[in-house]
Amino acid sequence: MQPRIETLTERKLIGKRLIMSLADNQTIKLWQSFMPRRKEIKGNLTAELFSMQVYPQSFDFAFSNLNSEFEKWAAIEVADFKTVPNEMETYTLTGGLYAVFDYKGLSTDTEIFEYIFGTWLPNSANYLLDDRPHFEILGDRYKNNDPNSEEEIWIPIRPKG
Repeated sequence: MQPRIETLTERKLIGKRLIMSLADNQTIKLWQSFMPRRKEIKGNLTAELFSMQVYPQSFDFAFSNLNSEFEKWAAIEVADFKTVPNEMETYTLTGGLYAVFDYKGLSTDTEIFEYIFGTWLPNSANYLLDDRPHFEILGDRYKNNDPNSEEEIWIPIRPKG
């Protein structure tokens, strides 16, 4: 599976976040708190949802330490930050180069990430992992807990050299 390489422009997001680890995965709790309130967000640019991970520089992408903590967001892209609902926060996603993988399958299946970090990135002749947020775009073809669900996985990269 080869990704397409895209340059992302800056995006403004409003949503909710939690600190978690892979061992203490609270993704369901995060989305359960966000989804009932997403319509309170005004000025959204699309109906797409952002599932974003902000990893510390020291994060182990070999996934040998499942207790490493990171920040997980459930968010929507907006035009501006003029109105932020209570208990929600803003995040400015800086632009940059991304490898975009079109994924079809269960969101709980980790094989795609094992492929990206264990095969594609180490064998890439042109790119290295960059220290910026990773995210998935959940559009109209995303269906939670459905093997036919589709999403885009955006991995931050930078040129080698």
